[in-house]
Amino acid sequence: MLISPPPHHDIYSIEDLAQLIHDLKEVNSRARVCVKLVAESGVGTIAAGVAKANADIILISGHDGGTGASPLSSIKYAGLPWELGLAETQQVLMLNSLRERVTLRTDGGLRNGRDIAIAAMLGAEEFNFGTIALIALGCVYVRQCHLNNCPVGVATTDPKFRSKFKGKPEHVVNFFNGVAHEVRGIMASLGVAKMDDLIGRPEFLRQRQVPGHKKASKIDLSRVLKDVGKDLGQDAPRICLMNQNDGLDAHPLDDRIIQNAQFAIRDKAKVMPVRYKIKNTFRNIGTKLSGEIAFHHGNHGLPPGSVDVTCEGSAGQSFGTFLCGGIKLTLIGEANDYVGKGLCGGEIIIKPSPKAHPSFKSWENSILGNTVMYGATSGRLHAAGCAGERFCVRNSGATAVVEGIGDHGCEYMTGGMAVVLGSFGKNFGAGMSGGVAYLLDEDGAFHQLHNPEMIKGEPVSDPEDANQLRKLVTDHLEFTESQRAKDILDAWDTWLPKFVKVTSKAEPVQVPPEEPVAAEPEVVKA
Repeated sequence: MLISPPPHHDIYSIEDLAQLIHDLKEVNSRARVCVKLVAESGVGTIAAGVAKANADIILISGHDGGTGASPLSSIKYAGLPWELGLAETQQVLMLNSLRERVTLRTDGGLRNGRDIAIAAMLGAEEFNFGTIALIALGCVYVRQCHLNNCPVGVATTDPKFRSKFKGKPEHVVNFFNGVAHEVRGIMASLGVAKMDDLIGRPEFLRQRQVPGHKKASKIDLSRVLKDVGKDLGQDAPRICLMNQNDGLDAHPLDDRIIQNAQFAIRDKAKVMPVRYKIKNTFRNIGTKLSGEIAFHHGNHGLPPGSVDVTCEGSAGQSFGTFLCGGIKLTLIGEANDYVGKGLCGGEIIIKPSPKAHPSFKSWENSILGNTVMYGATSGRLHAAGCAGERFCVRNSGATAVVEGIGDHGCEYMTGGMAVVLGSFGKNFGAGMSGGVAYLLDEDGAFHQLHNPEMIKGEPVSDPEDANQLRKLVTDHLEFTESQRAKDILDAWDTWLPKFVKVTSKAEPVQVPPEEPVAAEPEVVKA
């Protein structure tokens, strides 16, 4: 089933959002990043923060839109009309000298050219059409898009229903041609020659009076229709004037790594290992390199170990984010949040400095921050130390071995494997529907700390499971020289009964093979 809108468990503040935008721009500097906000009171303040976080596009979404997969409570009660949110956002961005940095977009029940003209006057430069475009293709608004049984074949992959789809591209083209023609007519009636002269001009609007109406007559739209540009001067920007709201870091480390790895990027050749000193202002180490490799060869186009980078020091946010196959990142030191987020084939090794005191216990000390391996799809992580909260959330195929985690570990995990050779926090496995986790439950606390609705825990009794776990611990020792792994392997028969194998209670979804759809006979005119 679909969840609309989906939750983002890597975003809990405007700073988290700024880091995500930075991650996306690092991995693909050619991309423009859009942030969608729901129209509500105060959305302008949020939009100002999003603009400062270097988003390129801000989408103000009204309450009338939404997919058929949205919860009924959201459809009925979430959000305000897009006109209110759009007007507030335009005014706040102009008052804070941010309007020229971002493109303003709106959606939420746009239907015709009149809606486009009003949205433009309130500040929008781009306009989203969803439901009405689907209706042009034959949608009958049954609102069961998430159930895979759309009766007219629009929102489904079931061949039985797809065969009923009668829509044609010409239907959408004709609809948008009609909308554009209506907008041109409105602009001509106002004496406006081009769209840029219409955007952000609320003086073309006035409140309609409804004499005798007990509710409509009490509404005051003067603040919605206020032209803040009059106070700022006629030269105040009302539209976006930048191609990209750039906020990439100026430090050249990733550029140096790319330079050293140019033969791998160009010819898939293995390059000499490199080593760098780093500090915690260096964010997204390896991300830009991954973007360049994936652009030329895909996520898994390079042979394993083609690029071997060792860093020494404290890594900033998002170390190894979106790391693709063929890259091995080794960090001797510690890292901040988002390590390995979106990992797609790369290899990350994190271990303490060899200068650490002999009595230093890695399994009792943090070496990683929060939200490690969020949304990882493949690859592996070995860290000789503890991670923070939300470890391996939405992991769908990667392998991770650490020596302790905080709360909410393996939430919404759908695949892959996680091994925790130490303590773990509460709410483990909430929403977990796939994958396997091995927890070292020394104190027998698993049954008090896990989420019983979705997962189950059992001793590691199957020989295949035991061999798999031992192999992972052995790899952990090899990669990180972990004393914890060595102690466990030296007394394997003693430690094995303390492990708990965690799996989902949900039955795996069986997707039936798609049957070929019989083509309708084509009418050939003489």
